[in-house]
Amino acid sequence: MRSTSKTLEKKSIKIVVIIPSRYCSSRFEGKPLAMIAGKPMIQRVCERAKLASNISDVVVATDDKRIFDAVLEFGGKVIITSVENRSGTDRVGEAAEIMGLAMDDVIVNIQGDQPLMEPACLDQLTTPFFYDPKPDISTLAFKIIRKEERTDPKDVKVTFDKNGNALYFSRSPIPYARDVSTVFDMYKHLGFYAYTRSFLEIFRKLPEGQLEHLEKLEQLRVLEHGYGLRVVVTEYDSPEVDLPDDIVRVERILRTQRGLVW
Repeated sequence: MRSTSKTLEKKSIKIVVIIPSRYCSSRFEGKPLAMIAGKPMIQRVCERAKLASNISDVVVATDDKRIFDAVLEFGGKVIITSVENRSGTDRVGEAAEIMGLAMDDVIVNIQGDQPLMEPACLDQLTTPFFYDPKPDISTLAFKIIRKEERTDPKDVKVTFDKNGNALYFSRSPIPYARDVSTVFDMYKHLGFYAYTRSFLEIFRKLPEGQLEHLEKLEQLRVLEHGYGLRVVVTEYDSPEVDLPDDIVRVERILRTQRGLVW
């Protein structure tokens, strides 16, 4: 954080987590309700998010009654949104409108397939909004440890400047060292976003960008249209469940973590 930043009063900022959740998926139908060590995945995500200290509320946004009923069953908050939403961002935007959130409120968009999410990373993600000037949008990055993630297209890489502003996101390895012997850190993008509701409304109206279309990465729309995106480096990884086989790895990690009861 720059030394010229001015700390804002935390009580003046309302931060709400909204988790977009859909049942239909070509690769893993019904993923939010997949059982992870005895609990639906969406429940584990909600429970982890609630442990973050800066969060005012946690709400699931869905268009599916099965998910709606499951969230109510474990005591969570849920909003039914339209089936016409093009993306999770649009679903989050509709939920924010239904909730009547103020334009200065901060919305945290969490994907519902990250049951190992570390609550502290949400506090890190939202910390920039407690300083002036506040960013329009922030996201997380994690220094890659697993060698295969440097080249796997499903693991999105990110580069950023010395002030933490995103330069580019790609499914390809970036930066790419000309000399094979060069040793350097590479960062993986984690799919968490925080933005003011006012910027969310701007983002929803922006047309798809060419780079976004090529890479199939929604965050590139922000950069292509000239907006800034703050990258916060976290020491906490957050493995995603993309396919049924990923559940095995997630449950193995859960068994090795201390302090978790399941």
